[in-house]
Amino acid sequence: MARTNHTFSAIQSLRERYHKALPGKETLMRVVSEAEIPDHVYNSNAIENSTLTLEETEKILLQIDLDRYVSTREIFEAKNLARVAFYIGKKAKEAEFSKDIILFLHKMLIGNIRDEIAGRFRKAGEWVQVGAHIGADPAEVEHLLTDMLSTYTADATSNIVERIACFHLTFENIHPFCDGNGRIGRVANNYLLIREGYTPINIAFINRAQYYDAFKEFESKGDTKIMEEIVGRALTNSLHKRLAYLEGKEVITLNEYAKRNKIVHANLINKAKRQTIEAFLEKGIWKIGVSPLKR
Repeated sequence: MARTNHTFSAIQSLRERYHKALPGKETLMRVVSEAEIPDHVYNSNAIENSTLTLEETEKILLQIDLDRYVSTREIFEAKNLARVAFYIGKKAKEAEFSKDIILFLHKMLIGNIRDEIAGRFRKAGEWVQVGAHIGADPAEVEHLLTDMLSTYTADATSNIVERIACFHLTFENIHPFCDGNGRIGRVANNYLLIREGYTPINIAFINRAQYYDAFKEFESKGDTKIMEEIVGRALTNSLHKRLAYLEGKEVITLNEYAKRNKIVHANLINKAKRQTIEAFLEKGIWKIGVSPLKR
């Protein structure tokens, strides 16, 4: 708990800086958020075993032909998830998160992939299994989702990291859909974060093993610590990135920063992964914002 509170305190400080620097630069932040959609799409789909690279994802979204054969499903998975990510960037500020919105997002995501299940929860007899975990009884899905949403809304004492971690683990534990649960769950995280004045997060594919461990921990112990760590780091990373642009800093790679300051690059990488320096991961490369006057 102490560690989570420390992380949350740091996030709150970054959030205050973010909102202080934001007025008059909303267009810049919209550009930053839209520019990172391919990164979000790549990572979220890769977690679900998509074979697309980040470069291929970008090409698909720009309607550029790929150099290899890619299934129609993977193409629609990329395009649909990009549409969903773009949509929530605006919708989250207009409407409370609800079961109707969950269904609408799912229809956008699964349309042209599995139309027979798009935009609806699992029906009687439609059971799902992920590893050793079996999703909730289809007859209980809507009731469990109602409880999940009520619990999230009513929780005024826990910090945002704890709330998002618990919400995400609960949603995935229910597994309300026949397909697309992971991607909708990660989209839901961002909807809620944006709605509450935070910034969207990107759960990176490189952290997939730890991400899966979080679900195992929740199912076996009811604990959310691992997911809190993942959410906390991702949110800090997101704020570091936006502050670098909002505060007019020069964005350089961590490698370049190490050279300029004669610091061991590996040490900086370790600090960046722990988010103890204001570095951020962008398109798989660690970067940092520096004051132009301190070059």
